[in-house]
Amino acid sequence: MTATTPSTDGAATHRRYADRMFAEVTGALHRRDHRAFRKACDDVYASTLDSGAVGAAALHATGLAVQHAWDLNWQPAELDHALRRFAAKVKAPAAVTAWMIRLLSDASAGRMRAHAPETVTGRWHSQLEVLEAAVWWGADEEHLAAFGQRHGLDRLKVLGGAFELMRWIHHELPRLEKAGHAPGTPIPPRRSASRATQAADQRMLDRIRALLAKAESTGFPEEAEAFTAKAQQLMARHSIDHALLDATAGGGDGPDTRRIVIANPYEGPKALLLQVVARANNCRAVNFKEYGLSTMVGFEPDLDAVELLYTSLLVQAVRAMTAANARPDRYGRNDVRSFRQAFLSAYADRIGERLAEAAEEGHAEAAAGTDLVPVLAARNEAVSTAFDELFPNRVTGAARIGNLAGWASGRAAADRADLAARAPLPRT
Repeated sequence: MTATTPSTDGAATHRRYADRMFAEVTGALHRRDHRAFRKACDDVYASTLDSGAVGAAALHATGLAVQHAWDLNWQPAELDHALRRFAAKVKAPAAVTAWMIRLLSDASAGRMRAHAPETVTGRWHSQLEVLEAAVWWGADEEHLAAFGQRHGLDRLKVLGGAFELMRWIHHELPRLEKAGHAPGTPIPPRRSASRATQAADQRMLDRIRALLAKAESTGFPEEAEAFTAKAQQLMARHSIDHALLDATAGGGDGPDTRRIVIANPYEGPKALLLQVVARANNCRAVNFKEYGLSTMVGFEPDLDAVELLYTSLLVQAVRAMTAANARPDRYGRNDVRSFRQAFLSAYADRIGERLAEAAEEGHAEAAAGTDLVPVLAARNEAVSTAFDELFPNRVTGAARIGNLAGWASGRAAADRADLAARAPLPRT
């Protein structure tokens, strides 16, 4: 196709021509034909079509690229994270990175309108809200022009950004394992609990919240530790109660899969922290360093607990790490990076020990009067089987201690850490 002006005037005719031009762009991307892609982009640049028609077609094509990423099992928060990592890798200017990320969010918001609200889970709504992904442009407002005005960019610059975003999605993103439910299909039904069970759950959650509130409000570390330890025992009991309920009912929902973004810097120790928190809560986690993502497998109540606790402990770890300044060694060297790497690794190692102890206490209390061992063994087996099927070729490694002072400081900070989860997760 060459750049032409349609013989018939009119917005509808211009839009059809623009859609055909962008179909050439998308087709070249699918074929991974770089030369055809560049030619199709040049045809759009040189076109004398109405700018509104081109802008509408560009946003639609970018939305289709976002849908392609969703079909590869990427979620909105993960796309945002991956684009930031890619921009850092290619050393893109900060200003360019900022508006490209906003363009991705706009395309995500625009594409979401193609899906019925009842097919979108709470986790997706929450991610889009955090990214501020919303259709802010009016029905009669040409998006690319309005976007350019917002960011001080001309039309061709924004158009080039749309092409680059489409190319990045099609050529840089691999297929991920499925995690959660993507928009567009009915949400699978979950096992419904009886009213009595729901009331018991609510009473338990109220007790846990009350203990955590006391832990957060006291100024005495020993008192806070006692409150949070008790809260953790109740959380363990809550998980076990659901396991026993499923066993009694002869079924229940199986293990789920969930991904967590692991942000730079010090991704390795942060991923290790997630793994030990997951292990203590009857889940399994594996890290993918090249993407900055970790995937967890477990039952839904346990995954919720892991995500809450990991987020809380990570905040505490970073705060303690920042306060624990590295000191020069006897040769006058002050390697802040190796100190912090060792600090977070030791923190994760010690937190794993503490959580294992707390879990044992919670299990012992919950086991009274129940045949708990086969129930937990069956659930652990289900999680392990699902995990091994998803990741049969995973490789594990041990943390390397590169700074003894950082390691000692990190373990000390873990001993002081508050094991309380602080914020509710969005429910699906």
